[in-house]
Amino acid sequence: MRNAPSLQALKLMHLMIATAAGRMAEDVQHDLRLSDIRRIDGMRNHDRASLTPLFEELRAAVMTFDDQTAMRVTIGGLLDEALIDYRHEVSGDLLVSWFFGRTFRRMAEQSNHWAILDRQTVFHLASKYSVLLFQHVASLVNLEYVSAKTFTVPELRALLGVPEGTLDRFADFNRRAVLPAVAEINQLSRLTLTATPNKVGRAVASVTIAWEAKGDPRAAKRELSASKIGRKARRDGTAEAIIAAFPETGSIAYSPRWIELKRAAGCNVDNAKIASDFRRFLGERGISRDASNIEKLFSDFCRTVGRV
Repeated sequence: MRNAPSLQALKLMHLMIATAAGRMAEDVQHDLRLSDIRRIDGMRNHDRASLTPLFEELRAAVMTFDDQTAMRVTIGGLLDEALIDYRHEVSGDLLVSWFFGRTFRRMAEQSNHWAILDRQTVFHLASKYSVLLFQHVASLVNLEYVSAKTFTVPELRALLGVPEGTLDRFADFNRRAVLPAVAEINQLSRLTLTATPNKVGRAVASVTIAWEAKGDPRAAKRELSASKIGRKARRDGTAEAIIAAFPETGSIAYSPRWIELKRAAGCNVDNAKIASDFRRFLGERGISRDASNIEKLFSDFCRTVGRV
């Protein structure tokens, strides 16, 4: 993929693919509501004005399909056209429609890549580099006897959508793009990746990306269901420096930290009720759920409510 889109546009692309599902290889119109887009992590505030440039990015992306059996290279695009119907925008409703381009439809028809890609992982990834690397590795995971691929440095830069003039030194490229992408994929997906630089003399000439399926993916599943607040710190092993955030929804029944604070304050109110009441307390005062003194606020609130 050349002219690789931004993180937001890539998430939109995968939502469009998931929506089209088994019909993505057909020359038909696909539809999506704004409310569906806003359900995706990090995309809750989109409207017509912010969606338009994302579709422009997707329309500008160039896809190259190398069919080595037929010995043909096809260059085309993801989208033929996209439409945003805003006749009912006043009510907060938009209808997005699109036609996939001929090149993408042919790729979809001949590949099972898009059927096996873990879309929930993609929607939680916070880096464009992570999405581009993950979607490429996911297309190779099920191939027999293939558990690694070696890229020249220019090939890997192109795969991750790093333009010329950016991160030119390999040390910077590795530190800012490759290693963070590998770490995030390892934290959130069912795969474990490694990146090994290969030198010719003193210069890095290529990078080998290897992968294997995790024997126990439960930690990744827990991370996907956890709050993204503090996720990078948990990945880097510095989570103790991050302030805990009060749960955005639901009860505190499965949150040991908040249960312990509640009990220490001598409060025996129902876990779901105390959580709902405390969120209302924060909202009325304009206090963030991850305020620096959130634990003390919760303890004081529980102490005020007391026993019933």
